Amino acid sequence: MPDQNYNQLVLAQLQALSQGIELLRADLQTVKEDLTKLKAREDRVDDLQEWKTRVNEIVSPSQLAQLVSDVRELSDFKTKAVTIFAVVQFGMAVLVLLSKLMGPIG
Repeated sequence: MPDQNYNQLVLAQLQALSQGIELLRADLQTVKEDLTKLKAREDRVDDLQEWKTRVNEIVSPSQLAQLVSDVRELSDFKTKAVTIFAVVQFGMAVLVLLSKLMGPIG
């Protein structure tokens, strides 16, 4: 009888250890998945750092801001120039129309 109780106790302990090992395997799998995600993020961060370095070699952030400002100024100038050109053309068309309606002056 004592051997049978001992065997049942050992078997129960082995089953408990087996369940514990399975839980640890599941936890380890979760940790591996998290580690893979972290490595992917790290790769993306490295790519962004390389891109930023390449951009900074070409133009600094302050130069880039100045460039954006210059482009805005040129866009405003273009809008004004096209508007003035259209007004002058309209004025010329009105003068030509008036000269044809009134006949030659002089």
